[in-house]
Amino acid sequence: MSLLVAGRGKKEIEMAGNLQYLAFWTPGPLELIIVAIIAVLIFGRRLPEIARNIGKSLTEFKKGMREAKETKDELENEVREIKDDVVNQAKDAAGLNDKKISD
Repeated sequence: MSLLVAGRGKKEIEMAGNLQYLAFWTPGPLELIIVAIIAVLIFGRRLPEIARNIGKSLTEFKKGMREAKETKDELENEVREIKDDVVNQAKDAAGLNDKKISD
C-alpha cells in the first residue's frame, strides 16, 4: 500500500488490511470435520435428538414466516381497497366520478 494515513506507519496499515480477512473467515472441510468429531464426542447419543429438535425449530420458523407473509399480503390488499374507496368517495364529493365535463 503506497498511501499512508496520517499518523500511521506502513506496517500498521498492512496489519489493518490483514484483519479484514480474519473477520470473514469461514471454516474449511478439515475444520468442519473436526467440529463434527468434537460434537459426536460431546453429545454422543443425544446428537440425533438435537438434530431432530433443530429440524422442528426450522419447520416452525418457516411456518411463522409463511404466516407473516400471508398476513402482510392480506393487509396490503385491505389498504389497497380502503385507498380505492377513499379515492372514489373523494371523486364523488368533487363531482368527478364517471362524469365527463362538457365545454
